[in-house]
Amino acid sequence: MASKPVLYSYFRSSCSWRVRIALAMKGIEYDQKHVHLVRDGGEQHKEEYVGINPQRQVPSIDIDGVTLSQSIAIMEYLEETRPQVPLLPKDPIQRAKVRHVAECINSGIQPIQNLVVLQYVGNEKKFEWGNHWITKGFVALEELLKRHAGKFSVGDTITLADLCLVPQVYNANRFKVDMEQFPIIQRVHAALETEEAFIAAHPKNQPDCPEDLK
Repeated sequence: MASKPVLYSYFRSSCSWRVRIALAMKGIEYDQKHVHLVRDGGEQHKEEYVGINPQRQVPSIDIDGVTLSQSIAIMEYLEETRPQVPLLPKDPIQRAKVRHVAECINSGIQPIQNLVVLQYVGNEKKFEWGNHWITKGFVALEELLKRHAGKFSVGDTITLADLCLVPQVYNANRFKVDMEQFPIIQRVHAALETEEAFIAAHPKNQPDCPEDLK
């Protein structure tokens, strides 16, 4: 019997969160190894973890005898090897729309306000920085959702785009983005946050979440 996948994760990492949702939606049992991104300078910089992921980022996953990193690559692998509860539509145009929305977040918003960037910017400026770049990204994302959204980000079925959206809205709230500017993002987010897989994957429901944040 194949061993369960092992996800290297941090409770508040938006990229880890995406993968946790995908695993939950597909009903894949897995174990977690927690990588604290702040304690003692960040456990991602320790030799043991650098050997797993030279980029010193989470998530990584041990699955099917291989170690994978980068959340989109992991989710695409899960989609290709475990197609139950699909996260990508069969129609190629719809697939492209899903990937467009997902990459708007994954490539265009999240990296600019990632931990390593905020540490470089410094404590004095990090909230202003995060607010500015998330707001700017959400202006574009709102326009995309005007074209593509139904109940969810692209149509009426949960897709990979939604798995990217929910953690990014969490970050927007952390950086006190005025979400009233983005009614479609808010509507889609509200529909998603009551879904069982999204609840299970939420940071407050992770074993490494501090009690004062639950």
